Amino acid sequence: MRTDPTATAVLTVDGHSYRYQPLAGLLPAGRLAEVPYSVRVLLENVARRSPAALDDVLARARSGRGDCELPVYPNRIMLHDTTCLPALADFAALRDSVAELGGDPERLQPAVPVDLTVDHSVIVEEYGLSDAVERNLAIDFRRNGERYAFVKWAERSLRGFRVVPPGTGIIHQVNMEVLARLVWREEASEGGLPWLHPDVLVATDSHTPMINALGVVGWGVGGLEGQAAMLGEPVTIPYPRVVGVRLTGRLRSGVGATDLALTLTELLRARGVVDRFVEFCGPGAATLGWAERAAVSNMAPEYGATCVYFPYDDETAAYLKLTGRDEAHVRLVDAYLTAQGLKRTADRPEPHYDDVIDLDLATVEPSLAGPDLPHQRLPLSRVPGSFRTTAGRPADTTHFGAPLPEGPVAIAAITSCTNTANPSLIVQAALLAERARQSGLRARPWVKTSLSPGSRVVEDYLRAAGLLDPLAETGFHIVGFGCMTCIGNSGPLHPELERLTAEARVDPVAVLSGNRNFAGRVNPRIAQSYLASPALVVAYALAGSILHDFAREPLGTGTDGSPVLLKDLWPTDEEVAARVTASVRPEMFRANAARLREGTRAWHEIEAADGVRFSWDADSTYIRRPPHLTGLPASPPDRLRVERARVLMVLGDDVTTDHISPAGAIPARSAAGRWLADRGVARRDLNQYSTRRSNHEVMLRGAFTNAAVRNRLLPSASNLTGGHAYTADRSAVLPVHEAAPTYRAAGHDLVVVAGRNYGAGSSRDWAAKAQALLGVRVVIAESYERIHRNNLIGMGVLPLEFQDGDRASAHVFTGEENLAFHGLAELCVGTNPVSLSLTRPDGSRSTLRLRLRLHSRQELAYLRHGGILPYVVRRAIAAP
Repeated sequence: MRTDPTATAVLTVDGHSYRYQPLAGLLPAGRLAEVPYSVRVLLENVARRSPAALDDVLARARSGRGDCELPVYPNRIMLHDTTCLPALADFAALRDSVAELGGDPERLQPAVPVDLTVDHSVIVEEYGLSDAVERNLAIDFRRNGERYAFVKWAERSLRGFRVVPPGTGIIHQVNMEVLARLVWREEASEGGLPWLHPDVLVATDSHTPMINALGVVGWGVGGLEGQAAMLGEPVTIPYPRVVGVRLTGRLRSGVGATDLALTLTELLRARGVVDRFVEFCGPGAATLGWAERAAVSNMAPEYGATCVYFPYDDETAAYLKLTGRDEAHVRLVDAYLTAQGLKRTADRPEPHYDDVIDLDLATVEPSLAGPDLPHQRLPLSRVPGSFRTTAGRPADTTHFGAPLPEGPVAIAAITSCTNTANPSLIVQAALLAERARQSGLRARPWVKTSLSPGSRVVEDYLRAAGLLDPLAETGFHIVGFGCMTCIGNSGPLHPELERLTAEARVDPVAVLSGNRNFAGRVNPRIAQSYLASPALVVAYALAGSILHDFAREPLGTGTDGSPVLLKDLWPTDEEVAARVTASVRPEMFRANAARLREGTRAWHEIEAADGVRFSWDADSTYIRRPPHLTGLPASPPDRLRVERARVLMVLGDDVTTDHISPAGAIPARSAAGRWLADRGVARRDLNQYSTRRSNHEVMLRGAFTNAAVRNRLLPSASNLTGGHAYTADRSAVLPVHEAAPTYRAAGHDLVVVAGRNYGAGSSRDWAAKAQALLGVRVVIAESYERIHRNNLIGMGVLPLEFQDGDRASAHVFTGEENLAFHGLAELCVGTNPVSLSLTRPDGSRSTLRLRLRLHSRQELAYLRHGGILPYVVRRAIAAP
């Protein structure tokens, strides 16, 4: 028997007393120790916030069998600007809809604190200059001033909404260095002792699990789900299946965080951990520093895990002290997590996991990943072969004063939250650059080099270490503080490479210290990209070609006339550690935290409107009222039905959110570019798709335009790049955004058919919005990435699956069939059988067996209301 879950305990630290929900009384003696640490945190959340659901959850925790819902109430939400802006546009439109249906729009306020970090908009336009940061930020403000004014409106209009301005850092590093408390302190609503509980959050970025490295439970959600959580809705997930990764040994000398992260990405993607929690255990886990843990956790979406958890331990406490957290708070964190059995120590037994994977850290080797998927891990020696296997042509011209090599490195970028959070990796790269400079070497002239840290602390410790100038003199000036190249904001290539690539005379390559390398993501001109450590990014910039053999070929000739090999430049682990110890200090982090929300003069000069309801500008090319929240009826449809549908597209495996809805530069000749030009937008200010996500006109014109998209309904000889489809009457093949309306005009709903891993990649709600606004009511795929599946449900789109063993390629669709789906009126939580009736033009019929997985009653409600946002509006007007 368990004790009363409403019973609380008292903890006294430094003379102050606090109340908390004890975990020890929830399960029989000894059973709690068998529960994974990450699930213990969620048990506390359910016991404290959802006692009605507790019996089912505890029954599952006791037995280890069965399924149940876990309603999780995060204590805070995080957003970045390219997900936040469309979310804010939705929020403003929610208020309009509530008002138009007779409700009070001011009642729509965030229920928990919300932090927005503006980090996804700045582009690497200027590089190789000492003032590149200022130049790029000035361009950023010129292009995005209207968007930033909208953010300031939200800051004034929404309670508890706080902004980290442009030019400050990346959302995940800001979270780790400043915002994460590990233990949350809340004042009691009626006085009395304050409450303590674990810090639990969700954020609208798929790499949110980076914070799991500190023992904080958090994961990425789509913008739609994030909005619901902002308004007090729980984030409901199935009781987690937890995979334990048991680590033994330790990393060898010369092997770093990037190598470990890429090794685990390959291992876990092959093993299959989609929708799973991953938790690290074993003696090897204690040998990993906080930075190695952060790199591994950050890569969670690259292998599909929801949460990648390192339990709190003494290494975590050391990180809190390094980053300048208040010492009293650090003591409170340690005392509370120890009392709750949430601190991992060597003498604690290992929890029971649903599956266990073993890895000897000593087997990890220096690695890259590429050429177009993060789990394509390669030892350094195999990189040239991977390029030659997929490259279309050798370079055939002479430029830059010398023969341009085959496989020219067009972009070498030290970028991303994954690796710029790690002082050891950054200092290692800087020391290599310092030695290259001393030898008289620098980046090749055709390589676009850049350093875009995730925190201004990086600049501080590089300057203190005397390494900022060597990096710049080798070619790696700081160009900004944001995601930049990793998110696709790489800017144009060297003008000569732009021309040669456009003429199909070279296959340029990117090397970046990022987390994703899908074809065309880093730059629309680049199909092959390789993920690498910052030091290897510098090495490839010096070499200039992805085909360089670092073991045998010199990087160049030194000032003394002798050849310089990579091994001559590579610093030892001891050298790196000594420079980090001497240069990375807590006062740097404290100073950065103090200026976190200050912003630049340009930020302060932006004027913003006041008022509960936002004043939409009908001529805006950035912010328009969303059509999915215009003219909303007060009640949902009486039943869920899809009975007269047609297949718009049949797609293959691994269709990512980048394929569905792009984030990168808007080409001048694209449909979106032409639409903007027709409205007076200068070519230089077309900006990125990611910055135009609050304008559905632009985003619909960008849907499925990635050159890698192939609609298998079209003849193979069509050679059309990007998404095209037949019109409803089959009289023409048009771009998807033009073809789809012809079906709606003819009274048809639309269906997309796809293979494995549909929607992999970024947590991009526009990938779901675009499909819904095109008229797609159903997607049928072999499997989905978690966040995209959730986003589809959030837009009222049914994410149906083929039965186990069945494949999309086993079925012939022509697009002329009439599709009717049966079983939608009897949906329930769990796996629902759905039958698909196909009627062909000749009158013949067939039936296909499908399934629809629903994880919670919330998901069922969202589908019946046509999505999360209509559900929120109707709930708001129904509330007393």
